[in-house]
Amino acid sequence: MYALVSSEKIQLPPGSVVRLLATWQEYQSLCEQRGDGSIPRIKYRDGEVLLMSPLPVHGKDAHLIASVVIALLDQDGREYDAFTPVTMFLPEESGIEPDYCFYINNWEAVLGKKRIDWRRDPPPDLVIEIDVTSYSDVQDYLLYRVPEVWLYKRQQVLVYQLQGVTYQLQRESIYFPGLDVEGAIAAVLRLPTSATPVLLFVISNNS
Repeated sequence: MYALVSSEKIQLPPGSVVRLLATWQEYQSLCEQRGDGSIPRIKYRDGEVLLMSPLPVHGKDAHLIASVVIALLDQDGREYDAFTPVTMFLPEESGIEPDYCFYINNWEAVLGKKRIDWRRDPPPDLVIEIDVTSYSDVQDYLLYRVPEVWLYKRQQVLVYQLQGVTYQLQRESIYFPGLDVEGAIAAVLRLPTSATPVLLFVISNNS
């Protein structure tokens, strides 16, 4: 299978990334052409479009890491809202599609909303990005002022927090202080799917 990007058709082999010079209007046209689906992933930044066709492991890892976050929040009895898929965009500037995003401190601000105004509403408190194909870049979230981004890359979770005008690698999450995020998620990802619910229960009860 070969890569094809035209006004009539988008076809990408699994795991491939295509980078094109493009205007904001061309980015919007590609998103409209894709329709309601989530493949390929489409990102706009600095006058270019990046398209990525995820591998099956991409979605599996995103789901499992999000499940760890949900288990921890539920155990603490904390309110939250979560979205996937979702497109975050600032017209003429940026368009990105996080694998998973959570509203934790600001969940009430988006409660019941069908659409989020990314210029006026608060950003997600936590974003999860799976990087299998070198498509993800935590700095993409600077314009949105997302407080924390978890990047799963090369079988390791990296916790980035917004520090002024950039993201800095941190040892702990703002939202789960004292938790060994990397160790907890590594333990979940090592197990077969059938054993995952049991481990999530153990993690949440030991947090």
